[in-house]
Amino acid sequence: MSGVRFRVDGMDVEARPGETILQAAERAGVRIPHLCYMEGMRADGNCRACVVEIQGERVLAPSCCRVPVEGMEVSATGERARASQRMVLELLLSDMPEGSYRADSELLLWATELGVGAPRFSRRPAPAPDLSHPAMAVHLDACIQCTRCVRACREVQVNDVIGYAGRGAGARIVFDLEDPMGTSTCVACGECVQSCPTGALLPRSPWEAGVVDELDMLSPLDRSW
Repeated sequence: MSGVRFRVDGMDVEARPGETILQAAERAGVRIPHLCYMEGMRADGNCRACVVEIQGERVLAPSCCRVPVEGMEVSATGERARASQRMVLELLLSDMPEGSYRADSELLLWATELGVGAPRFSRRPAPAPDLSHPAMAVHLDACIQCTRCVRACREVQVNDVIGYAGRGAGARIVFDLEDPMGTSTCVACGECVQSCPTGALLPRSPWEAGVVDELDMLSPLDRSW
């Protein structure tokens, strides 16, 4: 089955069958920020960091869950797309704690690459850390609600411990019926820790020992860092 030919930032790209704009662009060397997307999991398109401009369309589209069509013209790094990408990253940065829990935080790495400075927006109230689990530390003050941990727990490991509760500013990640992680039905598989892009979920022992800088937890799509 032949691929789909389209253009990204003026460059001819051929997408493989079923491949999204983000996947095809990354393979061609075009860098598009992404946070809620992780290779191997269903794309949700909820963070909107990966939006691109498609010729003839009024609104920007999330490239992680948009499949290209023949002859499509995409602007991934143009002025309009980059302005939106930077704004999303800045808004997410505004809720981050002052010190990063991970040296390889994907949010900080993308913000640095796109030249996003100190956020201009006030920070929301930060939830207290949850250190009830013997193997994992939960710091939801660093959570960007990308739901990668939810999908990792529910769809990859099929444990269905991690969920999403609340609406609007009250939306939050929860364990079972909003139990502490240590008293939830978590089986300590670690899939959620591997999927978290910011360090909101971390292995507890390295975090307590202060050696999280030595961990390498970047998603497979970001091995070029």
